[in-house]
Amino acid sequence: MPDTPPRPYAALPSSEVDLVLLGGDIGIYALARAFHEKYGTVATVVTRKVAGPVADSSILRTVELGMSASEEDMVQALLKVGADKASRPSGTRPVLLANADFLVALIAAHREELGKHFHLPLLADEVLHAVADKATFSEMCTEIDVPTPRTVVLDFASGTAPEVPELELGWPLVAKASRSSAYNAVSFPGKRKVFEIEDVHQLKDLITRLTDAGYRDRFVLQEMIPGDDTAMLSVTAYVDTQGAVTLLGGAQVLLEEHTPGALGNPAAMFTTDLPEVFEQSVRFLEHSGYRGYANFDVKIDPRDGVAKFFEVNPRIGRNNYYMTAAGANVAEPVVADLIEERELTRLVPRQEILYSIVPWPLLRRYIVDPDLRDRVQQIRTRGTVHPLAYGVEGCRRRLYVLTAMANQVKKFLQHYPRPSTHGF
Repeated sequence: MPDTPPRPYAALPSSEVDLVLLGGDIGIYALARAFHEKYGTVATVVTRKVAGPVADSSILRTVELGMSASEEDMVQALLKVGADKASRPSGTRPVLLANADFLVALIAAHREELGKHFHLPLLADEVLHAVADKATFSEMCTEIDVPTPRTVVLDFASGTAPEVPELELGWPLVAKASRSSAYNAVSFPGKRKVFEIEDVHQLKDLITRLTDAGYRDRFVLQEMIPGDDTAMLSVTAYVDTQGAVTLLGGAQVLLEEHTPGALGNPAAMFTTDLPEVFEQSVRFLEHSGYRGYANFDVKIDPRDGVAKFFEVNPRIGRNNYYMTAAGANVAEPVVADLIEERELTRLVPRQEILYSIVPWPLLRRYIVDPDLRDRVQQIRTRGTVHPLAYGVEGCRRRLYVLTAMANQVKKFLQHYPRPSTHGF
């Protein structure tokens, strides 16, 4: 099992660092781990259900709300945690972070009241609304010559099924919600994070299901960029309150998750330098007036070798631990920005590491390029990390990580039994 030894805590900054997290997935634990590694912080996690990624951990405390908790319940729980000065005798103001689009949107909708208790590394409302919308994101990229896939937008705002326009995207094509925060509010049979649409009949069927489910936002149709999971890139950044990009790094994806609800989330990747993609990412962040954490999804188009930007997530992303493991601890830029209020020289990953939540034999099976497989094998021997495999944790956590990796084998055999040329 990949593991890393506990690291000595760095000297605390001038103000003690405190962290509150909303949610309970792998990415939330990875954030808690980064703060613990750097500052010794024991985070508070507010979540509907204390599931495996955050259960039985020594580096965080949990506040469980129950699966029936409403968004208002979550806000009230955060306000209660923020007002609890007894747990912070020094009067420290915690940083509040979330790692799901709808939770980021929830915090933003209540930024005034939450901002009285927490540091909020958030985008301005108008910027958040623009960049979190995949259709608007594509338009913004076009304005500054950042390549994106060809895109057509369907609008469901009227409550009636939109007409299928003339399409010149080719078949199959990719369909996905323009804003995941709006998509999260509806449910229907066969719901997926991303759809591969083979023909116009499948497209009309999806439109009908979305309309019947009460979906009232936009849906984007994009050309299918060829290439399997290994053509994908991930870029992670932080922009401080002065507009400086103080964290920037990236990785080549090796394997993505393929369950319907998690399709596209990286399951394995290795850090690598991406100069042109980094320059384009910074250009977009500066053009949009971005602030806080960002995570870009990018794919290399084998037809022309051009990196096409799919979207930017207005959060750090669930795979964020690859940055910390490679030497760019993701906690440092937000602490420097909001707590220490100091300029920070841009942090970039310095080490080439393999990030993986799946066993090596399974990962190896999906890397079909022999040269790439050999390269990953070499990287693996130098450094392999699993975000949940933290040496300070106890036996229950170690058992959970082993069980989770075994479950990944089952999931891939069910949902993606063999590698494909397009990743679906």
